[in-house]
Amino acid sequence: MAERPKTPLLDQVDLPSDLNGLSDAQLSTLADELRTETISAVSETGGHLGAGLGVVELTVALHAVFEAPKDKIVWDVSHQCYPHKILTGRRDRIRTLRQKDGLSGFTKRSESPYDCFGAAHSSTSISAALGFAVARDLGGEGGDAIAVIGDGSMSAGMAYEAMNNAGHLNKRLIVILNDNEMSIAPPVGAMSSYLSRLYAGNPFQEFKAAAKGAVSFLPEPFQEGARRAKEMLKGMTVGGTLFEELGFSYVGPIDGHDMEQLLSVLRTVKTRATGPILIHAITKKGKGYAEHRADRGHATAKFDVVTGEQKKTPSNAPSYTSVFAESLIKEATKDDKVVAVTAAMPDGTGLDRFMSRFTSRCFDVGIAEQHAVTFCAGLAAGGMKPFCTLYSTFLQRGYDQIVHDVAIQRLPVRFAIDRAGLVGADGATHAGSFDVAFLSNLPGFVVMAAADEAELVRMVATAVAHDDGPIAFRFPRGEGVGVEIPDDAVPLEIGKGRMIREGARVAILSFGTRLQEVEKACEALTAKGITPTVADARFAKPLDRDMILKLAADHDALITVEEGAVGGFGSHVAQLLADEGVFDHGLKFRSMVLPDIFIDQAGPRDMYEVAGMNAEQIEAKVLDVMGVDVIGKRA
Repeated sequence: MAERPKTPLLDQVDLPSDLNGLSDAQLSTLADELRTETISAVSETGGHLGAGLGVVELTVALHAVFEAPKDKIVWDVSHQCYPHKILTGRRDRIRTLRQKDGLSGFTKRSESPYDCFGAAHSSTSISAALGFAVARDLGGEGGDAIAVIGDGSMSAGMAYEAMNNAGHLNKRLIVILNDNEMSIAPPVGAMSSYLSRLYAGNPFQEFKAAAKGAVSFLPEPFQEGARRAKEMLKGMTVGGTLFEELGFSYVGPIDGHDMEQLLSVLRTVKTRATGPILIHAITKKGKGYAEHRADRGHATAKFDVVTGEQKKTPSNAPSYTSVFAESLIKEATKDDKVVAVTAAMPDGTGLDRFMSRFTSRCFDVGIAEQHAVTFCAGLAAGGMKPFCTLYSTFLQRGYDQIVHDVAIQRLPVRFAIDRAGLVGADGATHAGSFDVAFLSNLPGFVVMAAADEAELVRMVATAVAHDDGPIAFRFPRGEGVGVEIPDDAVPLEIGKGRMIREGARVAILSFGTRLQEVEKACEALTAKGITPTVADARFAKPLDRDMILKLAADHDALITVEEGAVGGFGSHVAQLLADEGVFDHGLKFRSMVLPDIFIDQAGPRDMYEVAGMNAEQIEAKVLDVMGVDVIGKRA
């Protein structure tokens, strides 16, 4: 383990109130030490590094000027909150970040009163901060409400909905636009270009006085010169007019790494602001360590601080994401109607490779999942074969569009759902728990889950060939199981599962990648003289009625297993069995689903242990339903 950095000033800070006695120069020194400590901690835990390094000075300045937790600081997405956590009484646990029983990688209300609002999806901060501001004015708790939102998050409609409402209500509200020119992927769209024009020519020094002065909040003798400087900036670069049209006073751009500027502006705004104000701060993602890396250190494994080398465990099998990407490229080579859409996650979804091969047929729409879904609906209506490629947890944000714009119109949008099931260190906010349930209840939807890499390749081919309405397939994070991948994948017959092994008395019907755990459970059960039948459902909708009813007829017990919440695959199987009167004749039925809780971060195996869905627990479920105790005797 690398030697811990020396941080004499930071060592004296446990809570934000400890910043009160520090001079401005000491606050700058504190920021340097905080950056070093953040780098050191993340080198041991892995996690989101770049975003936090970009807001170190801003974090110190906010906690020095405002009075959290009375004042509410809302961090958008909140993957930039590690420095905030260090300053708010959690430094002693910062090296448990994203670990089992450790600190969350995001803000979390149950973790600290300084985390006033939990976040892990983007573009929610202004809405939440406005809620705090209105609650305050109606006699609720709290002082100032400050939203810190990145330029990538400003590409989502929710941010504008909130700003429009805030301008209308005219409440005292502070929004800090943390503009680092870089969300997870390089930012896309007209908003990014607009922000770029705002600071064209690097105007920090020329307009430093205007930035410090915050114009209308300056003492009267200084206002006119600062106002002229601001007008000149607006004339050169279009200025803050968009934000001002929405009802916000606009201040900036200012240098988000200049402690003197930050403190000056924040103190002035705190003293003088009445209505909503937007402070435009320019920062560098990864500042002071990773700003020259391609991803600015967005997400990193454990790493060596000196060399930057990440400590990743080598794998013998390709990741599901890479298998999906390669198979989609193959299909696009054969069919020029195949197009791909992602929402600010080209790397995470594997579409960066597709994009480099088919530039005109791949679209990163920014952090805008609702738009992504309806954009795909339009592409499908226009005769293309769109693959809407999103993480399960982010697909949730486009659900109304899935229902109204895709399902009702029976448009053949292909949903490639990555990060299905429990994903590990990101915890409950990023778990893909609900997509099977919320898609399977929609008329006309085909819903599939791949049990391994070979099945995933066949499901991509199935989706390309399916033009009769929407179709979805899901796959988990991480590596596959190492099965042979077919070169020329044959589409699956819609609604047909497959038998894995023939047994007796008890049948296990698996949906998705728990199939590997089912197989392990069967090996252990065989040693106890029990040989379950195993089937892979492949489809949650339409169900393979014939296979399921035969399993029910030929066995005393039927157990379904899936990596999803109640209301999904098992519920549909139970409905089928009930409708067919199967339960009238004594079938024992059990459905293994994710429990009715949000499971905190840990390794995936540990999370599935909590969920009760590892091989040992599947084995125990079989023994229980068959009335056999752990010694192998009849209970």
